[in-house]
Amino acid sequence: MSSSVLLMSMSADGYIAGPDDRPGNPGGDDFLRLHEWYLDADGEVGRPDGEPGEIWDELNATGAVLVGRRTAEQVDYYGGDHHGVPLFVLSRDPSPVGYENVHVVGDIETAMAQAKAAAGDKDVLVHGAITAQLALAAGVLDELQLSQVPVLFGSGLRLFDVLPERVELEIVRVIDTPRATHLRYRVRR
Repeated sequence: MSSSVLLMSMSADGYIAGPDDRPGNPGGDDFLRLHEWYLDADGEVGRPDGEPGEIWDELNATGAVLVGRRTAEQVDYYGGDHHGVPLFVLSRDPSPVGYENVHVVGDIETAMAQAKAAAGDKDVLVHGAITAQLALAAGVLDELQLSQVPVLFGSGLRLFDVLPERVELEIVRVIDTPRATHLRYRVRR
């Protein structure tokens, strides 16, 4: 059975995007600082060495992606291809987006159900702060994979600014490296 897993890098003070996060500047100012843990010596994106490479492998082994419209629009819906799996976009605007592999869905429960059905026995990769908050509130987010980067952004977009209630988590795994501490949690229900 598939699980839904939020995968995000964030600053030590909880920001997943820097200031001026908008189309044309996805992730805001200095966004790449949050993702240096998977950049090679030449600054190229790639599988990190050692244990953080497991996280990279997990990302690329997911069977579907669920993302909010704001995040999807900022990256042009990943060009219609996020590592070759179906992409489900949570949006109240049902307008088609022009990519065959991208499915726009109006509510979080339906979006997650469709993403899990498409993923089969693989996990659903979840992106976006609002999408994560809605999924937690609806009880459809199973795990969180957070890569906490040793930097304080001080402003931008926080991952968990608003939650309707406290959410208890169980620690599944901790990988500590000089570039980030990778924390995997299971949502307790």
